[in-house]
Amino acid sequence: MIKVAIVHDWLTVYAGAERVLEQILILFPGADLYSICDFVAPEDRSFLHGRTPRTTFIQHLPGAKRHYRQYLPLMPLAIEQLDLSGYDLVISSSHAVAKGVLTGPDQWHVSYVYTPMRYAWDLQHQYLRESKLDRGLKGWLARYMLHRLRIWDMRTAPGVDHVVASSAYIARRINKVYGRASTVITPPVDVAAFTMQTRKDAFYVTASRLVPYKRVDLIAQAFAAMPSRRLVIIGDGPERGKIEAIARGCPNIEMTGHASTEVMRDLMQRARAFVFAAEEDFGIAPLEAQACGTPVIALARGGALETVRDGTDGSEPTGVFFGTQDVGAIQDAVDTFERLDGSIRAQACRTNAERFSAATFRAAFSALIDRDMARFKGCRAPLPAATEAP
Repeated sequence: MIKVAIVHDWLTVYAGAERVLEQILILFPGADLYSICDFVAPEDRSFLHGRTPRTTFIQHLPGAKRHYRQYLPLMPLAIEQLDLSGYDLVISSSHAVAKGVLTGPDQWHVSYVYTPMRYAWDLQHQYLRESKLDRGLKGWLARYMLHRLRIWDMRTAPGVDHVVASSAYIARRINKVYGRASTVITPPVDVAAFTMQTRKDAFYVTASRLVPYKRVDLIAQAFAAMPSRRLVIIGDGPERGKIEAIARGCPNIEMTGHASTEVMRDLMQRARAFVFAAEEDFGIAPLEAQACGTPVIALARGGALETVRDGTDGSEPTGVFFGTQDVGAIQDAVDTFERLDGSIRAQACRTNAERFSAATFRAAFSALIDRDMARFKGCRAPLPAATEAP
């Protein structure tokens, strides 16, 4: 019986990365769980399936519960202090530093990489602008810290035996940053919780954290200029005040704030279409909408190109794309969608979403681990380079 350790960056909320972690924990019920820190509320811990993670010294630093991200410069040191020498298989679930755990030649390390650290690599300049760290002494300190983080991140990449990417888009980013090939296994979507409804009402919906890169502000501006079309915005975050200012005086725009799964599902089921303007690594919300039988109007970048079908490849369409992050492009896409109204079937959207179910994820990830361990135990030699899934 092999001993398995699962390492996750940090545990604070139940979001996209934690949905992947949940399925990995289901596959390995006897595995030990490690994390930089664990501040998940008691009422939200069901996805851990009774597991209490072993944490690092960051767990006990002043203010870590609210400001753990401020300790990012210490996280490489923290993750390297985890003693995993007693495990045969190490699985890291990484969007930051988890892939940097130390393993030896008689251990196999599979890293599920959601993305190389965006703020340290290709999105550094955007991150610095949005954090108001693009000038002054603090800006230079932040640039130096990110420079050191890139060096460490690159140095740890060879310690992973098999890289798994969350999308083909991220596989390209992994190759660009680390020079590594990867196997694509897309994240699980709880399609069972988002059931299909064919009857639609006359409104559009979007749902996300209200943070700058989600570009919900553009969606709000687009609908503010289309008063005959109703928009419901689900979510909360630091951009809420800015978006409320756009929506003020626009009776066609409604903001719900944070909503329960039940409320979000009801709105997604009844919406005419789901609008999505972010360049995401993968993007679960558009698939939840499609699981409800609701078409998607999405930016033609990032993971949306892999999860939404516009019919140009001969497949049955599940949505419409727009090419740029600007108000006019969103308005044009809504016009295009309405001209196509009725030609995008709810069942086609549902069928497309079912390709990304939790069961599909578990089957693919389990098969990958079985293949790796069978060959590794048999020869204790490096495996051939992974290949990107078609």
